[in-house]
Amino acid sequence: MSASNPFATPRNRRLLLTLAAAALLSIPGAYAEDVAAPVTGEGDGSEVQQFCTNIADAARDQRYLLQKKQLEDLQASVDQRIALLEKRRDEYQDWLKRRDDFLKQAELNLVGIYKTMKPDAAAEKLTLVRPEIAAAIIMKLPPRQSSLILSEMPGEKAAVLTNIISSATDPNTSKEPT
Repeated sequence: MSASNPFATPRNRRLLLTLAAAALLSIPGAYAEDVAAPVTGEGDGSEVQQFCTNIADAARDQRYLLQKKQLEDLQASVDQRIALLEKRRDEYQDWLKRRDDFLKQAELNLVGIYKTMKPDAAAEKLTLVRPEIAAAIIMKLPPRQSSLILSEMPGEKAAVLTNIISSATDPNTSKEPT
């Protein structure tokens, strides 16, 4: 989807055309046929027939103008909604960027905290956090320090973290099974 026109995809264009067609079909008389009344020899009937014939083109033109105005109103409404969606998308992208920056900074600080801790204290604290978080922290520490921390952990917890770390480095982990 392009940044300048969210209706650039075929799916969105089809949706817009469907909405326009529905709007046209919902207009009373939009699909009415022009049917000429049979001419009778009576005086009253011929005057009515003459009157209807005289205003048929004007009525058709008015109907077309009304349909055109309704389509223009719909287009303006769609344009307003597109602008609002683009504004909200930009706000969301800004928020997401700030969130990612914060998380990167927090991650660096967290790894820095464990980097300065003694291995036995770090091992004790890491046994209390979720295994995925502990494994991520251990992966970002220097190998020598990671091995000291893992050696201070209970064997079962160290094995769980080792399995998580090894599966994270396995290139086949995220692939679909064949």
